[in-house]
Amino acid sequence: MTPGDIATDLVRRLQSAGHEAFWVGGCVRDLLLGRTPGDYDIATSATPPQIEALFEHTIPVGRKFGVIIVVREGQEFQIATFRAEADYTDGRHPATVSFGNARADANRRDFTINGLFQDPISGVLHDWVNGEADLRRKLIRTIGDPAERFAEDHLRLLRTVRFAAQLGFEIEPATFAAVRALAPKIRLISAERVREELVKLFRPPHAARGLELLHESGLLPEVLPEIAATRGCEQTPDFHPEGDVFNHLLAMLSNLPADADELLPWAALLHDVAKPVSADRNPETGRIHFYAHERIGEDMAVRILERFRFPRKHIEDIATAVRYHMQFKDAPLMRKATLRRMLLRPTFPLELALHRLDCLGSHGQLDIYERLLVEARSLEEKPSLRPPLLTGDDLVELGMKPGPEMGCLLQELRDKQLQEELASPAEARAWVKSKLKEPGETTGT
Repeated sequence: MTPGDIATDLVRRLQSAGHEAFWVGGCVRDLLLGRTPGDYDIATSATPPQIEALFEHTIPVGRKFGVIIVVREGQEFQIATFRAEADYTDGRHPATVSFGNARADANRRDFTINGLFQDPISGVLHDWVNGEADLRRKLIRTIGDPAERFAEDHLRLLRTVRFAAQLGFEIEPATFAAVRALAPKIRLISAERVREELVKLFRPPHAARGLELLHESGLLPEVLPEIAATRGCEQTPDFHPEGDVFNHLLAMLSNLPADADELLPWAALLHDVAKPVSADRNPETGRIHFYAHERIGEDMAVRILERFRFPRKHIEDIATAVRYHMQFKDAPLMRKATLRRMLLRPTFPLELALHRLDCLGSHGQLDIYERLLVEARSLEEKPSLRPPLLTGDDLVELGMKPGPEMGCLLQELRDKQLQEELASPAEARAWVKSKLKEPGETTGT
């Protein structure tokens, strides 16, 4: 069964037991927009004990708030009891929750386009908040007073921008004015919740508009002050006809491929994050340089991603892409071994995708990118080059002591392998033995 079929069956089961039950929120919005819902949420008059009694596999994820997860065919569906909420004291959690009716449940939600209820059995749409009209107008509007809705959950400030970017909608003026006025409140929200919204915001194809709306809403300096600092950071027109660093980032995000690696938007956002702090203009020529911005940027990227509690592996991979993004311009002049070391880095696919965006967001020349694609494909046809011919243990067996000399010898050996001057472990051992006979080499004897 499809997720929609299962969600329909869950509603049918609730209704057959004498309860009201509807699809609600994003799934109804997406269906009316002709999109396939990512998930299906259900609102019902049934209480948590009644929901648990009806379905075999349940998870009481938010039982005191009336929220139960039902697991069917390995998929999770949220079923929530109609409720009203009041007395928000921390910008997120209501102090008072009471079970109510469907209309009251609709009125407690964030935006009109998310306050629609639909009966999948009869097909009847219930719209108590004028959400259908706002869908037709392509408008993001809070249900009721914007300041009240944002006071209930400050994350809604960011969700306003995210939905506008994701759906290609405009933000209703009073709602947008409230976002601007209350933007500093987003600092009170946990880093993890902010990260989740930003990850959705910076997905293609709406990532560039997401960044623009973050700026226009006043949220950018609150959540990503380092990126806000790129506005007005000039670059040399010879290489960057697009203008300042912020415009460069917008151009890169607008060129994200539909199937982009999930880390690529963040690598793009952060690759030049150190330019504002490393900018240096030559007083004689007027040219602007950003000395060591890739190394400074690596450290800044790590701090930013740690601030948002990104997984450690994601932090390391994005930081690596930032560190090496300036290396690509030197690829045509690299020795074969140096080039192949770059191609063999585990993060090279991410780095290459970043380089492509970097070019498309500036001078537009992809000759190095295309050359590296060819080199990478060629290297794939030579799997014998991937594992080193010898390891440190092998050198110990040949009589060498561990230490700096061993590291240097292993690197030289690896270079000769990548240059295809040595092709087998036997050849490598013979070469090492000849090196160990030379004066000055350290052995175990």
